[in-house]
Amino acid sequence: MNIIFCRWDSICEGGMINALNRLGHKLIIVNKKYKDTDYDTDYILMLADVIQKNRDASCILSINFIPVISRASKPFKLPYISLTVDCPCSTLYSNTLAYPNNRVFVFDKIQCEKFKPFNPDHIFHTPLATDLPLWDSITLSPSDHQKYDCDISFVGSLYHEVCLYYKIEHKLPEYTKGYIDGLIAAQNNVYGYNFIEDSISDEWAEQFRIDAGLNSVEDDYINDLKGIIADTYIGYKCTEIDRINTLNAVSMHFSTDFYTQSDTSMLHYIHNKGPADSITMMPKIFKCSKINLNITNKAIKSGLSQRIFDVMGCGGFLITNYQPEVLDLFVPDEDIVMYESIDDLICKINYYLEHDEERIRIAESGYKKIKKMYTYDLLCQKLLSVI
Repeated sequence: MNIIFCRWDSICEGGMINALNRLGHKLIIVNKKYKDTDYDTDYILMLADVIQKNRDASCILSINFIPVISRASKPFKLPYISLTVDCPCSTLYSNTLAYPNNRVFVFDKIQCEKFKPFNPDHIFHTPLATDLPLWDSITLSPSDHQKYDCDISFVGSLYHEVCLYYKIEHKLPEYTKGYIDGLIAAQNNVYGYNFIEDSISDEWAEQFRIDAGLNSVEDDYINDLKGIIADTYIGYKCTEIDRINTLNAVSMHFSTDFYTQSDTSMLHYIHNKGPADSITMMPKIFKCSKINLNITNKAIKSGLSQRIFDVMGCGGFLITNYQPEVLDLFVPDEDIVMYESIDDLICKINYYLEHDEERIRIAESGYKKIKKMYTYDLLCQKLLSVI
């Protein structure tokens, strides 16, 4: 196929482009950045011109659903395929989601079911994947082992720097902040079920909006104030506290490397290794760590984050918090290991650090499962099958 591929600097774009090239498709790459995800006249006119010059294109494709791309492609009735890799993904609330030319793939089943009624025949669920040929091409030198070998590692963020809650917290009444703190404390004791949105009423959400000084939901966006507050404001704070508590507990017992740009001053025993480049450093960390951790963003209700596929695709051993869709994709304790509480995580880390052969066997099984079912080549074939 001839495919117009719109880039916006997602880390997944390179892998998808590599896969599409391997599959023999011709790509027309659009590198121009939009100024606004919703309305950008210059971008729409530019993209319309690209479409007109490539009328034999079978579809237009991007990572995440971008309303301005949907607006530009709709008049041409050109199928617009998007693979959503972020959660929450605020652009899914756009009314442009209902355009008939859209083909939207969402990796979280619960999120998919939430948005599917707005375009029932054109919103699909799919697990994510990874760029296996790239990871396979990376070899480890003695200096790599010296630099990255460790017992436990986590590559990610604490989210404090992007958590919108802290920007409006000072505006909220004490009883509202107390309720949120209690809700977060309760949620972080439950694995596999996110009840934050179910625990707030429409009236409470509206009062939160007023107290925080937030604008009303825009006319061309789906009115889901509860969902936006639960995921974007409370969810990120909940994730931050969960990661702080988990990493503090783990690093008290075991040597733990944390690759991040976040402030880790509240993590007293962690080894802050600074940020990790996603192409050159990250796969080496995954390959060299005896145990890789995954602590899922609370906004991901049921699905599996990109980190899981990348770790396993690098042949790394992974312990993740329980997520419902793990059971759909992998066999626990055969391909992957799950924990259901911090105490459970500590016990399992201790066990697998003492049982090298079992840990290596699980990592090898997970890698084989990824190779068989969850590569970008296979995912691209699935995405293109809908047109």
